[in-house]
Amino acid sequence: MRNIGLPLAISILAVSCTNGDNAQANGGATTEAQALADISPIDRKPFETNEIASFDEPWAMTFLPDGRMLVSEKAGKLQLVDAKGQKTEISGVPKVDYGGQGGFGDIVLAPDFATSQMVYLSWVEAGEDDTRGAVVGRAKLDLSGSKPALKNLKTIWTQKPKVTGGGHYSHRIAFSPDGQYLFIGSGDRQKFDPAQDMASNLGKIVRLYPDGTVPKDNPFVDKEGALPEIWSLGHRNILGLAFDSKGRLWNQEMGPRDGDELNLVQRGANYGYPIVSEGNHYDGKKIPNHSTRPEFEAPKVAWVPTIAPGGLIFYSGKLFPAWQGSAFIGGLASQSLIRVSFDGDTAKEADRFIMNNRIREVEQGPDGAIYILEDGENGRMLKLTPTK
Repeated sequence: MRNIGLPLAISILAVSCTNGDNAQANGGATTEAQALADISPIDRKPFETNEIASFDEPWAMTFLPDGRMLVSEKAGKLQLVDAKGQKTEISGVPKVDYGGQGGFGDIVLAPDFATSQMVYLSWVEAGEDDTRGAVVGRAKLDLSGSKPALKNLKTIWTQKPKVTGGGHYSHRIAFSPDGQYLFIGSGDRQKFDPAQDMASNLGKIVRLYPDGTVPKDNPFVDKEGALPEIWSLGHRNILGLAFDSKGRLWNQEMGPRDGDELNLVQRGANYGYPIVSEGNHYDGKKIPNHSTRPEFEAPKVAWVPTIAPGGLIFYSGKLFPAWQGSAFIGGLASQSLIRVSFDGDTAKEADRFIMNNRIREVEQGPDGAIYILEDGENGRMLKLTPTK
């Protein structure tokens, strides 16, 4: 068992792994892991679950001001969903390059959606010579008629370069609390070294204005050979990106073989991948821990064995007052919903709720309920409310 040896709160729990989108192999000695565990799975949950609807490989969701939801399906559909689970397909969605981990990705509302009706979405598009990459675009969501549609779709950001393979697109989107900046998670595309290459935006978090232009105060604007959009680097596969109540940006990302991370994202910081990690390569090759290279930012929480994280929110609702300020992370391989608690800049896994299905996405509803999307075919949307 690798020892992180840093002032981090590490929750260690043996989990089983399935094949599929980023299902990590635990490859670990479960006896030692269980002996060191400081968190146990919780079967008696403090919430009730209510199924709202089911989808074909759902990936992301967001709430409209009127309480309806937008849900992306990986093969290239966008669904408008009401509180009773009635679905209406939205037209005008771009053609996606579907396969592997690729397809339709995130969907978020523009900060001024109430007046602009603009939405931001991410997807994978094909390139030349069997290459592909993620892109982010924005469009007007027209709900005025009987047939909802996206109109005037415009691409504002592209992964560079497009490469072969079908993994680690990441393409998560988050707006800063003031609505001034757009942050995008860009995965390393399973190519390793580009995460440290400043001429590439793979393995990075980028910061843009909402129209896709680059702020002049980005940390690498004046660095020769660096893409000016880069905000942080050394990331692997970012599948959660969210701001906390203090306005701090956090991301969670898949580690290689174990070593999933929750990171406090700092301006210009390097998180070390693939030079350091709390996991190892799938072929068994060792990767030095973050503690061996203090110049790299270490995760605030790392998971060994893997949880295979999917989705990230910070809870602020009134239905679960004891959880205000906590983060919630979906677990794919761990088939769980994980609560993380915070004390200043430190964090630890506080609860692990076993859901018996891979959890792809987590969102907070307008009423303070927690909504989750199960991964895969017939993935359900579940609404979590306090146990009566």
